[in-house]
Amino acid sequence: MLTAFTRAFRTPDLRKKLLFTLGIIALFRLGSFLPTPGVHVSNIQQCLGQVQAGPNASVYSLINLFSGGALLQLAVFALGIMPYITASIILQLLTVVIPRLEALRKEGQQGTAKITQYTRYLTIGLAVLQSTAFIALARSGQMFPGCNLDIMVNDSIFTLVVMVITMTAGTSVIMWLGELVTDRGIGNGMSILIFTQVVAVFPAELGRILQTKGGWTFAVVMIVGVLMIAAVVFVEQAQRRVPVQYAKRMVGRRMYGGTSTYIPLKVNQAGIIPVIFASSLLYLPQLAITMFGDQKNPNAVVSFISRYYSSANTGNWVYMLTFFLLIVFFTYFYVSITFNPPEVADNMKKYGGFIPGIRPGRPTAEYLSFVLSRLTAPGSLYLGLISLVPLVALTLVGASQNFPFGGTSILIIVGVGLDTVKQIESQLQQRNYEGFLR
Repeated sequence: MLTAFTRAFRTPDLRKKLLFTLGIIALFRLGSFLPTPGVHVSNIQQCLGQVQAGPNASVYSLINLFSGGALLQLAVFALGIMPYITASIILQLLTVVIPRLEALRKEGQQGTAKITQYTRYLTIGLAVLQSTAFIALARSGQMFPGCNLDIMVNDSIFTLVVMVITMTAGTSVIMWLGELVTDRGIGNGMSILIFTQVVAVFPAELGRILQTKGGWTFAVVMIVGVLMIAAVVFVEQAQRRVPVQYAKRMVGRRMYGGTSTYIPLKVNQAGIIPVIFASSLLYLPQLAITMFGDQKNPNAVVSFISRYYSSANTGNWVYMLTFFLLIVFFTYFYVSITFNPPEVADNMKKYGGFIPGIRPGRPTAEYLSFVLSRLTAPGSLYLGLISLVPLVALTLVGASQNFPFGGTSILIIVGVGLDTVKQIESQLQQRNYEGFLR
C-alpha cells in the first residue's frame, strides 16, 4: 500500500490532484478556527472547557461533529457541511413527492444540474435559519448551560446581522470548496470535507479519554474502535449481486445484447442517513424543553423527557430502545424511497433484460422487493447496533459522552475512505499500477 502511495505521488497529474485536495482541506480547517466577528474568543474558550469537562453533553453534539468542533467556537465555518446535507436529504425526499422534481431527475445530467441548483438555494436558506438559531442560543446563554460569561461582544442588531451573514457566507464557501475538490481533486468533495470534520475531533477526544479515564480505558476504546472499523468495512463491502441477462436484439443493422451483468444490492443500502434522521429526531424533545419548557416547575412531559431523553442520560434503556427502533424504521423508509423495484423492472424490460428464472415485468419487481427486504433487515440491525456502541460504552466504561468511535463517525470515515481509495486505485490502474485494495 505504501508503494501505491509512492507511485500515486510520482504520477504528475495524480500528484497535482492529491496536493490540490490536501490544500483545500488545510484551507477548510483554517476556516474552522477563524472566529466570527462579534464573538468574545477568550470567554467562549472558557465556556467550551466547562462544557467538555462537565457531565452534560451539548444538545448539538451531532451537528458539532459535522462541524469539526467549529460550532461550539462560533467560527466562520461553524455550520460546517450540515446545511448542505440537510438540503440534499430534503430534496431527495421531495423528489418522490413532487412530480416536477421526479421529472427533472429523469432528464439526466441537465435535470441533475437543476436539482443541484435547488439544493444550493435551500442550503443558503437553511444556513440563515441555523446561524440565526445558534446565535440566539449563544446570546441567551443557553448554548453553554452553566457558563455565565458573555459570549457576544455586544448585542447590537448590526453585530448579530454581521454574524449571520458571516456564517452563511462560510457555508457558501464550503459548498464551493467541495465542488472544487470534486472537479479538480480526488473523490467526492462534500464527502471529503465531512470526513475531514469528523476526523478532526478524534485526537482531542482520544486525548481526553486518556487523561480522564486512564490508560486501561483508553486501550479498551482503541481495541473496540479497531474491531468496529473492521466490522464496518466488512459489512459496507457486502452486497447481493442479482444476475441480469440481456437478450440479443437487432437495432438497425447491428446486433445488441446477449451480455450478462448484475444488480449490486448492498446490505447497507441506506448508508448513514437513517442514523442522522434518528439522532436529529431524538434531539428535538430535549431542544424543545430547553427552549420552551419550564425547568423550575416541570410538568409530567418535561420530567419524562428530562429523565429518559436528556443528553446527559443517554445510557438508559428507553433512550437506546427508541434510538434503535427509529434507525430500523428510517432504514426501511429511506430504502423504499431511493430504490424503486417497479421502475428498475420496467427499465430492464425496456432494454430486453431479465433475471434468469424470473419473468419480466411485475414478477421481476416482486422478486427485487423480496430480495431488498431480506437485505434491509440485517442492514437495519447492523446500523442500530453500530450506533448503540458509544451509548453502551458510556454505560459500561464511562469513556466519554462524545465517544470517538461512535456509529455516525465510523460509518462516515469508513464509507468516505473506501470510496476515495477506490477512486485513487482506478487512477493507478489506468496507468498500469497496482492499486490499494489488492
